[in-house]
Amino acid sequence: MVGQTFDPGTFSFVPVLAIEDLPSGERVFLEIDQEYIILFNIEGSYFAIGDVCSHDQGPLGDGTLEGHEISCPRHGASFDVRDGKVISLPAVVNIPSFPTRVLDGQIEIGIPIVG
Repeated sequence: MVGQTFDPGTFSFVPVLAIEDLPSGERVFLEIDQEYIILFNIEGSYFAIGDVCSHDQGPLGDGTLEGHEISCPRHGASFDVRDGKVISLPAVVNIPSFPTRVLDGQIEIGIPIVG
């Protein structure tokens, strides 16, 4: 993971799909524990962010991806998929990001443990 440090003890990792099912340059939309998440494969590295623009709570996943930057298809706010940090207006609040790992050929996403 680049850009953000996660304490693995605060997450429950959920296997979501096999690495061969997400080729480089592709993304997949998931719902885990009522969280809408976009999982990206960027040159063999996996990144997961919330599928929500913090500007207006609209969906982000259909936006244009350039490098590690995704732009909201509605109003153009952009975010770093590595850590959810806002890059450009009109958004000013970061979006959720989730740790990822590969275990036994499966991509896993870390969901925060509540409580």
